[in-house]
Amino acid sequence: MELKNISMQVNTQTHIYETNLTLENGTMNVLLGRTLSGKTTLMRIMAGLDIPTTGQILWNGKDVTGVKVQKRKIAMVYQQFINYPAMSVYDNIASPLRLMKKSKDEIDFAVRKTATMLHLESELNKKPLELSGGQQQRCALARALVKGSGLVLLDEPLANLDYKLREELREEIPKIFEESGAIFVYATTEPEEALLLGGNVATLWEGRITQFGKSPFVYHFPNSATTARVFSNPSMNFFNIKKEGKYIYFGDDEKEVASSSLLKLPDGEYLAGFRPNYLKIEKYTPQAIKIPVHLNVTEITGSETYLHITHDGNYWIGLINGVHKIDFNSDIDVYLDTRYIFVFSKDGVLVEPAFSSTDNYKES
Repeated sequence: MELKNISMQVNTQTHIYETNLTLENGTMNVLLGRTLSGKTTLMRIMAGLDIPTTGQILWNGKDVTGVKVQKRKIAMVYQQFINYPAMSVYDNIASPLRLMKKSKDEIDFAVRKTATMLHLESELNKKPLELSGGQQQRCALARALVKGSGLVLLDEPLANLDYKLREELREEIPKIFEESGAIFVYATTEPEEALLLGGNVATLWEGRITQFGKSPFVYHFPNSATTARVFSNPSMNFFNIKKEGKYIYFGDDEKEVASSSLLKLPDGEYLAGFRPNYLKIEKYTPQAIKIPVHLNVTEITGSETYLHITHDGNYWIGLINGVHKIDFNSDIDVYLDTRYIFVFSKDGVLVEPAFSSTDNYKES
């Protein structure tokens, strides 16, 4: 499927800026972005529910831009999973095949095969309301997959499930995808979900796709500060630096000797970024620099502690393992290994990936 110069305007507002995107058969593709970034709008255009203001949608080389959704081989599952409560699980899954006038034997074979794929074979005689939340979502997925659609659109399908069920289905969806052979497009706000699902990721920001590629590559080599913001949870921390000779200047006249990865930068001003898990409260490597910050508050989640801090007018979040009770509204020192810093130009274009990213990507 190919989107060529697609854009979407509603009244005077632009929801999707000019977009080009090609999705290959048999691939998992994640649309990653914050709420209102354009994920659902793009999916509705792909499905044929909305007609783009400009551009074309090509399916196997054929222009399907004006073709109604009912005439396309697509399936879509929403965040609010929908099943027919008065019908059995079997009949729910079979319903699209009956609309397609399939024979009784064809329907039975397809329903049982799809139910087995989604671990619902023992639940076929039950009503949806007799199932757990995860099983109900599986039922909705089965009804979407049973048609043998070439395109399966999943719009935050796990958002309303509890943590345990989300983890369970996140592991199963890639396996389901491998068996179906369709193009999967999966929308999410969570970077961890994009990495777990694998395949490709398109990062979205305010109606624009900022980068598209293999998920591990985009994570380790974000092409811009915007992509890095989208593909970090919590969001990447940023601050301004100046490279001058062998020194890096930052903050209130603070300076440090540049590490080997930063030493090769031409002298000048840059935007530096680092992920919250690389900020520590102790010097954890010889390359770690000490940074004085103001601790606003700590947030303990059980196995981790979030530090909400400010440095030179920048708001940062630190994510450290374990439970740490530190007096909030106090001045403390934190440490950052400069090898874990991404360097962007002042206008946000990647200049130097973090040293740790090149190592991690080689390992992956």
